[in-house]
Amino acid sequence: MSLRSVLPALVVVMVALGCGGPPPSSEPTTAKEKQRREAKANGEEISGSKNWGGWRYKGERNTCFYSVGGRCFKTEDAACNVAKCGGKKKCTSTGGGPAIVTCK
Repeated sequence: MSLRSVLPALVVVMVALGCGGPPPSSEPTTAKEKQRREAKANGEEISGSKNWGGWRYKGERNTCFYSVGGRCFKTEDAACNVAKCGGKKKCTSTGGGPAIVTCK
């Protein structure tokens, strides 16, 4: 018996056995797939990307340089006027994009 006669028989046996791999499982193979299946079972909406809710400040995005209580202002003076720092407290701004204005 030569190798040429054994090779086709080996191919037929491998195809019949499914190439030797384990049978497909209904269990998820990744954590993400498990989360998707659980969300679908609970009736939750499944989407490909997370919606973070959009613009989180009140005011125009192009003029939002300073923020007081979630409201945007173009200038620090305008933001300090709304913050109403009175007495010995001084109006300060920290951070950026937009800077948060507080009284200290």
